[in-house]
Amino acid sequence: MTDRPDDDVAIQSRAGLTQDHPVSDTIRDVMSPRPRILSAGATVAEAAEVMRREDIGDVLVVEEDRLYGILTDRDIVIRVLAPGRDPSQTSIGEVCSRELATLGPEDSVGQAVRLMREKAIRRLPVTESGEVVGILTIGDIAVERDSRTTLADISAAPPNT
Repeated sequence: MTDRPDDDVAIQSRAGLTQDHPVSDTIRDVMSPRPRILSAGATVAEAAEVMRREDIGDVLVVEEDRLYGILTDRDIVIRVLAPGRDPSQTSIGEVCSRELATLGPEDSVGQAVRLMREKAIRRLPVTESGEVVGILTIGDIAVERDSRTTLADISAAPPNT
């Protein structure tokens, strides 16, 4: 099955994201505009502390002011803790995901849903003129598009402490 570029409604419906709002929303309308950004030289321990303190599951990684990668809580477990690496001695640049899909803030939410589905990813850095301007998560889309779904409920819930 091939999706037509303008078939946002069908894509969101298949993704379980029926819309409460018009499908013409741009990514800027639903993204988190202030993602946490750390230098590639920061340690995994530092990144984990930022994630804990701010109740987030990822940080964007930059090198020389350019997007370098993304580090998720899962990356920390799989690439650092499970193989026995020392989080205080491992840089996030060594273990972050480097193959990134990005979109711009004026792209449609439907495009983001398509890309997330195609790449099986839950987070998209949002860039404009080479600069990071936000991050879009599947939870952001769920909360914005249909607050009655289970995913929206989970995404909007207070953190587990």
